Amino acid sequence: MPIVKQGSLNTTALVVPDFYVQIVPPQVLNLNGVPTNVIGVVGTASWGPLDSPVVFGNSTEYNATFGPIMARKYDMGTQVATAIQQGASSFVGVRVSDGTDVAAVSNATTPTTYTAKYTGTQGNNLTVTLAAGSAANSWMVTVGMPGQAPEMFNNIPGPPTTSPSSSDLNTFWQAVATAINNGTLLRGPSQFVTASFTTAATPPSPAAATYTFSGGTDGASTVTASTLVGTDISPRTGMYALEKQGVSIGVLADADDSTQWSVQAAFGYTIGAYMILASPASQTIAAAVSAKAAAGIDDYSAKIMFGDWIYWNDQTNNVTRLVSPQGFVAGRLANLSPEQSSLNKPLYGIVGSQKSGAPGSTTFNTYSAADLSALLLAGIDVIANPAPGGNYWAVRGGHNSSTDAAIQGDNYTRMTNYIAATLAAGMGIFVGNPINLGLMRSARSTMLTFLKNMLGQNMLALLVDGSLPYSVICDASNNPQSRVSLGYMQADAAVTYQAINEKFIVNMQGGQTVVQPARQATQANG
Repeated sequence: MPIVKQGSLNTTALVVPDFYVQIVPPQVLNLNGVPTNVIGVVGTASWGPLDSPVVFGNSTEYNATFGPIMARKYDMGTQVATAIQQGASSFVGVRVSDGTDVAAVSNATTPTTYTAKYTGTQGNNLTVTLAAGSAANSWMVTVGMPGQAPEMFNNIPGPPTTSPSSSDLNTFWQAVATAINNGTLLRGPSQFVTASFTTAATPPSPAAATYTFSGGTDGASTVTASTLVGTDISPRTGMYALEKQGVSIGVLADADDSTQWSVQAAFGYTIGAYMILASPASQTIAAAVSAKAAAGIDDYSAKIMFGDWIYWNDQTNNVTRLVSPQGFVAGRLANLSPEQSSLNKPLYGIVGSQKSGAPGSTTFNTYSAADLSALLLAGIDVIANPAPGGNYWAVRGGHNSSTDAAIQGDNYTRMTNYIAATLAAGMGIFVGNPINLGLMRSARSTMLTFLKNMLGQNMLALLVDGSLPYSVICDASNNPQSRVSLGYMQADAAVTYQAINEKFIVNMQGGQTVVQPARQATQANG
């Protein structure tokens, strides 16, 4: 009794009498939506791999991977911290440098020397301690990094206790290097340092000691926006290292050079990520409008933030800093479902802005309607206080950089990217199957089920006339035999997104002569 998958048996050419069971897969597949909360951040750091995407979810994981927040421009940790304050919890980080970064080295004078695994000033805080091991005549090497669990390489066999030869001593120091680089039976290799062994003519006997590190540099002094953008050739660097990482929102920390905006927007369009662009601090509205026009950016794939930078309490460095608004916006968007807009949503951790004034200032300046109109008409968004909902900090427009009213909302960018990425991730299963009406019905049903699920989760809503906000056509009407015979199958989907309430108008008529509609006369509460 053969049991086979449907399609793997030629049922028109059977010879042997038998009972055959074919496993038929479900005709309607379930598409699971792709994540929309993953923020890709590119910037400088004091530790960690260069130009390699690393996934993390909170400040503790960031510090372990890239070191602490640094009070400087282009710092990745600053944007991560401000995003986390808005509720963001999923990141892909890429560290960059200007090429002058150096790894810290130890002051050990033994045949085994130690070098920080990564470049950066965080490596200057490393220590390597040599002490007696748990077993008899053994030694333990402990590698320490502030804020991290120490790495202990225990029970490394020591040389003979009396009259060890040079060969015995060299063997011991080589064993130390091997333990650190390859690990032991009880633990893996060090994640903080690498060890190098050089045979010595007169090697010293092991003795308890603690070695410190120095000389590590970050390579951040001459970083520019172009450095953060990187190159799109193998191996990819900077922004391009985020490709195929599932990023839905992209931030190049403090990359305020408008000549680099177009490549960021193009990258966002390619990978389906919403790029949050920075403008220079202390920018005027006229300069912002001019810079956007010169950059030629008028597209839904990017959101340009006005150069009104934000005052933020950096608790790591115990200082109030002026930082780019990118992290606040990216974090808020990541903490919203894609049908939502950043407009009027409270932002946290802001203590002032260049427009409103520094903390403790005796004056508090606000944007006029004319100011906001000039920015929004140009496709530039801004963080401001007050917001339509009250006296709090919020994104004031909720727009991308497009000036087309039909596609300029945050929700258009994020919903379009979400639906497209989900279909791209799940509908490829239909490729390679014979084209027939059954395949068309199955593909259509799969897409309709996904859209129906979106409706059930309020990501879509019934239209005001009660009709469905989506339709999918995949049949003979859009698949003529002349196309099918060439191997083409086409599905046409139309999805109506929910509009964002940007201009709420209330018409109020008041006065003692106003007459109420008859049906409301007895309804005290309307």
